[in-house]
Amino acid sequence: MSEKSETTGASYASAGVDIEAGDRAVELMKEWVKKTKRPEVLGGLGGFAGLFDASALKRYERPLLASATDGVGTKVDIARRMGVYDTIGHDLVGMVVDDLVVCGAEPLFMTDYICVGKVHPERVAALVKGIAEGCVLAGCALVGGETAEHPGLLGPDDFDVAGAGTGVVEYDQLLGADRIREGDAVIAMASSGLHSNGYSLVRNVVFDRAGWSLEQEIEEFGRTLGEELLEPTKIYSLDCLALTRTAEVHAFSHVTGGGLANNLARVVPDHLHATVDRSTWTPGAVFDVVGRAGNVERLELEKTLNMGVGMIAVVPEQSVDVALAALADRGVDSWVAGEITARGDHREGAALTGDYAK
Repeated sequence: MSEKSETTGASYASAGVDIEAGDRAVELMKEWVKKTKRPEVLGGLGGFAGLFDASALKRYERPLLASATDGVGTKVDIARRMGVYDTIGHDLVGMVVDDLVVCGAEPLFMTDYICVGKVHPERVAALVKGIAEGCVLAGCALVGGETAEHPGLLGPDDFDVAGAGTGVVEYDQLLGADRIREGDAVIAMASSGLHSNGYSLVRNVVFDRAGWSLEQEIEEFGRTLGEELLEPTKIYSLDCLALTRTAEVHAFSHVTGGGLANNLARVVPDHLHATVDRSTWTPGAVFDVVGRAGNVERLELEKTLNMGVGMIAVVPEQSVDVALAALADRGVDSWVAGEITARGDHREGAALTGDYAK
């Protein structure tokens, strides 16, 4: 045993955990969390639990609480490599709240979990800033969270983020497969890009196969590869909720991991089938570039990436014009992409047909 180990006791700091840096990070993030506060939120950041005044739910006849949790996958690697930490939070919020709104639930509040190899206060605050900005876009409060330092398990610059959200919907306004009818229209809402799914495939293609760098200008993007890959996920929750107040909506489908057809099939009842016509839109350049650079088959792309559609609304035919107008008023690019028919000989709940528009 060395003399140093005999005379110097172990400490949390010597094990790699910096409590003071964590405290500094909390102070830096407080101003951003404050921007998300809703009237129902009690107290501020720093308590052991976030408080939300449930008496606000008294206006509901039969309130249903909806809960969802998610992360952003390996997109964090892009943020780490670029040293940009204030946008990945938008992705996190989008992944959570847009799962909630699928059943018609209004997102009420979120909590986050940030795991780092070493606490860099400004970096952690930037991560929370992005989450808070996402919550503002979603209309929900960020009521608390946890920042964990894991030295020895993660490198000093490594991190991951996750979040959980709670929403509420009136029982008789619950959306889903039970409402869908034959003849309903499938309305697609454009994605902002890759969103937060399929990055293991994308990273393999652009880094390992193509050998590109994040600083490389890609002509089809009109910007660098890194800027394209870090484009934040579009958050649809307020747009979807506004749509339900304007037009009759039977169901939503959040297009995430598994692609458009698989996610749409999740809300289609067993006796019906959704057909989506590829010719109704042109996927963004990033999907074509990834496909060509990796020689990825179309079916593989479609079951991994959103192909330019981030959210689906299923509405009765008579509500189509009102729905499209309402979404256009909110700046959401949307179009009729398909229809609901009888299942017939179809084995799957949803399928893509035709070829993408050029």
